[in-house]
Order: sequence, then structure tokens, then C-alpha cells
Amino acid sequence: MTLDYLNRLTYIKLLLSVEGIGPLKIFSIISKVKNFENVFSSNKSNLKNVEGINDLLANRILSVQKDFDSMKAKVEYEIKILQSHKARIISFWDEDYPELLKKIYFPPILIYLIGRIKEFENTIAIVGTRNPSNYGKLQAERFSFELAKSGITIVSGLARGIDSIAHQAALKANGNTIAIIGSGLDVIYPPENKKLFNEISESGLIISEYPLGTKPDAQNFPRRNRIISGISKGTLIIETQMNGGAMQTAAYALDQNREVFALPGNANSKQSDGPNSLIQRSEAKLVINPSDILSELNLLNNEKNVCSNKTIHSDLNIFEDKIYNQLNYEPIHIDDLASQMNMAISDCLVNLLTLEFKGLVRQLPGKMFIKN
Repeated sequence: MTLDYLNRLTYIKLLLSVEGIGPLKIFSIISKVKNFENVFSSNKSNLKNVEGINDLLANRILSVQKDFDSMKAKVEYEIKILQSHKARIISFWDEDYPELLKKIYFPPILIYLIGRIKEFENTIAIVGTRNPSNYGKLQAERFSFELAKSGITIVSGLARGIDSIAHQAALKANGNTIAIIGSGLDVIYPPENKKLFNEISESGLIISEYPLGTKPDAQNFPRRNRIISGISKGTLIIETQMNGGAMQTAAYALDQNREVFALPGNANSKQSDGPNSLIQRSEAKLVINPSDILSELNLLNNEKNVCSNKTIHSDLNIFEDKIYNQLNYEPIHIDDLASQMNMAISDCLVNLLTLEFKGLVRQLPGKMFIKN
């Protein structure tokens, strides 16, 4: 911990403690006076030259200079507590602050981190409903796994449903994943994701703009969503209702001039209303395969490549191939599948079990089968 780092955090905390001063005003002040030391050594007339700083605010800013030492002690204590959680805090002006995040409107001025601090070059957010269908679950797993295998870092919000599946699939692919949370780093939400939280903190990165102890209040999540899209080159929406948080993330991505992708879904399902409407309004690019995203972002020449269907199917016999092509991402009972294939149930089952062994088909309770 360098003195410059400690002093910078102290000055930022001092400014944030001033009534009427928030992150946007701090950005305005620094753009005018160039560094934090100058803020408190400036006279009142210089501060009043900053847009949004009136006589009252200028007086408040100068008056907190006397609290520098006490604030510095508080910051040192906060850093010590963060270190006990294997975490740290960085500011917008630190070298390891994510470059993509710097480019958005209203970036977080401070972020708290657990995990590997490094620049993730290619990042894609995958977000969606907390209550996905089987189709949504499988597609989230497929896209996240194959993109992660291709060297893409998967970003999501550690929420139930699509978010959790996206993180888990990225880890399963031995890829990188970043979780953006809406609480303090010591408050894991939802609580059942504690194991996932720990796995990400060991091999990926967890980010919050909230200090330790912050509860996952509802108003935190829209702010969290702007970071999910802001740290990502593109955002993929998989199943969400029109009023879902994933639609907020899509709106932020559009405002930030980032790419938005959407997986089309069943027109009769409320869970598909969000992505279908984004596609209908031409606000999102319709995607069917992970390669669609890689192609749009010019990432197809990545060192790692997404597996092609041709490779997957090369070892299937004619019956396995026909059954696999008949299946989709909605469960079907063995009796119905055998009827559609005009096959004996026993013959159909043998080929299904072979496909399951090859990892192409998944058996669900009640003799239901689904494409994996």
C-alpha cells in the first residue's frame, strides 16, 4: 500500500462525505483542478469555477480538509478489514481499474474486489431471469461454457437462475468469470450461492461498488446492472420478462454503446418476452450459437475456438443422429419421442442412453429427455 494510494482514497472519502457532493461532481472537480491535493489547496473562487459548485459547496469542501487525518485513519482501518476478507478497494484513478468500465457514463468512483486483479480483454455478460425454463437453463449453460472455452470472460450478477448457471458453466469450462454483486463483499446474496461465490473468488473476480456490510437492498441492483454491461463488450439476454432486471442491463448496454444479443424464445412464454421484444425492436442481435457473438465482435480468430456441430456429431451412427436432431431444448417423454421417430421404445432408449453417455443428451426424471 503506497502513500499515494492511501492519500487518494482518503481525499475521495473526504469529498464523498461532503453533503451535496457525489461521484459526478468529483469527476467535474478533478477534470478542472487536475488532482486531489489541488482540490483542498484551492481557494473558493477556483472551486466555484467548477460546474455545479456554488459558494455553499465550495465552503463545505474546504472545511473538511481539517478532517484529513481522522479520515485517513478510517481508510487504513477499512483496508485492514478488507485484507482480512482477501479483498481490496481501488479508485477510478488507479492503474488496475478496468478500462472498459472507465468509458461509461457514471462509472463507479470506488470498487471493491475479491479475486485475481487483471485486465480481462474480452468480456461478455450473460444475464436473464431468476426462474428460467429448461430451455433457458440449457442455453445459458451452452453459451457460457462454449464462450468461456473460447477465451471469453463471462460476466454476470451472481443472482439465482441464468446468472448462476452462466458462472457455473464458465468455471466448468476452466474459463474466467466475473461476478458483479449488489451488496458488500462480506454479504453473500443469495445465501445459497456461498460455494459459487468462493469458487469465483479463487479463480475469477468479484466486484462491488458497495462497502463491507452493505445489505442487498432492491435499489442496489439497477446500479449493479450498469457495471455488468459497462465492464463487458457485449451483453447476452437469455429469458427475462419485460420488467426483469436483465432488461435494465440491456438498456444500460445500449446507452453505453455496447452490443446487445438476445436468444429468441417461445412466443407464448412470458420469460421470452424480453429477448423477443429486443429482437423485434432491432435493439439486439438475434443469436442462435456462441459463434454468432464471436463473429459480431470479431473474436472468431481467438486462439481457442468454439466446438463446431460437425465435430460433435462425427461419431454418431444414423439412428443416434436422427434422434439427436429430433430432440430440442424442451423435455420430451420417451414414449412421445419413440412415436415421432417411428421406433420401438426399447431401440429408442438404447440410442438415447448412448447419446447421454456421449454428453449430447440429458435424462430428466420421469423418462423425459432433452438435448444437452
